[in-house]
Amino acid sequence: MLFGLSAFTLIFVITQILNIAKLVSEEHAPLIAAVEYFVLQLPGIIVLVIPMALLLGVLLATQRLSGDSEITAMKAGGISLYRVALPLLVVGVVTSFLSLFLQEKIAPISQDRAVYVREEVIKHATTIPQSLVTSQGLPGGGRQVTSASSFEPSTQTLNHVTVIQYDRAQRPTQIVIADHAQFQADAWNFQNASVYRFDPDGPTISRFPSMRVDIGERPAQFIQQVSSNNPEEMSRSEILRVISEGHLTVPAMRSYYATYQSKLARPFAAFVFALIAVPFGLRPVRGGGSGLGFGIAIVIVFAYYVVSTVFLSVGSMSPAFAVPAAWAPNVIFTAFGAAMLRRAGNV
Repeated sequence: MLFGLSAFTLIFVITQILNIAKLVSEEHAPLIAAVEYFVLQLPGIIVLVIPMALLLGVLLATQRLSGDSEITAMKAGGISLYRVALPLLVVGVVTSFLSLFLQEKIAPISQDRAVYVREEVIKHATTIPQSLVTSQGLPGGGRQVTSASSFEPSTQTLNHVTVIQYDRAQRPTQIVIADHAQFQADAWNFQNASVYRFDPDGPTISRFPSMRVDIGERPAQFIQQVSSNNPEEMSRSEILRVISEGHLTVPAMRSYYATYQSKLARPFAAFVFALIAVPFGLRPVRGGGSGLGFGIAIVIVFAYYVVSTVFLSVGSMSPAFAVPAAWAPNVIFTAFGAAMLRRAGNV
């Protein structure tokens, strides 16, 4: 599996290595920043590669056992093929959950930092002149909406900021208006802020030279909101937050929701690949060795992801199709692998 992880990762990062050379030579980016940007993109690539690596590992292991007549010896000792495959399938389940954890907890943070390095250190972006709007839930069922006219990555500052808080009935309870908001530690420092409160006794106005406000977004998330609208680079929680904000068009919302469901099903390709690899590894191999195993793995991976892409397009047609379309590739290939394993077990 480690061999497969290295081999497949190398295939995916070849383009990234060329991009590093381009950033350094053409955009005069610092070499350290370009390398950091490359390293920060690796977790997202590894999440995609882990199921492929497990497929190749199981395939080569079972080929070796079969070629050395170990499988035959196990059967002669009264051990069924299903019992032989069980530990490999358990590893497939564990690897699936590991891949899901990396996808949801590690890769999004790494991607946020990569976007920050690209925009500030490499491209030296001074100001992003685009309106930014974000929304988050409040305790008790309320909602907070934050808008800004632009964002300065170098100083991590939002310009012309407005924060509106709503209660559970969607009535405004407080409005904060500030000229600038700079990110410091874990919150935003609002400068020259005016606070309008809608109290039962009547509205009140307060002014503060400086005040700290938690708006639920980090600077890298604002950069990503402007520079990347690709849900594939977000975690499922981030995708759900973007959908709940209600700023997407209908086609975009369908695409985001389909990706949201697909990102839950995709890591379980590790279990599916482990199941398929067992019967393929038991087939008689005449020459080729690991090279043939690598070729078989490429074919299986290609077929799986072609089917996944087709069903992702189907899931984007309607929210009702999103869940079945997301899990259809896993169901199809699991049924195929189970049928092959059953046929091999009866031989």
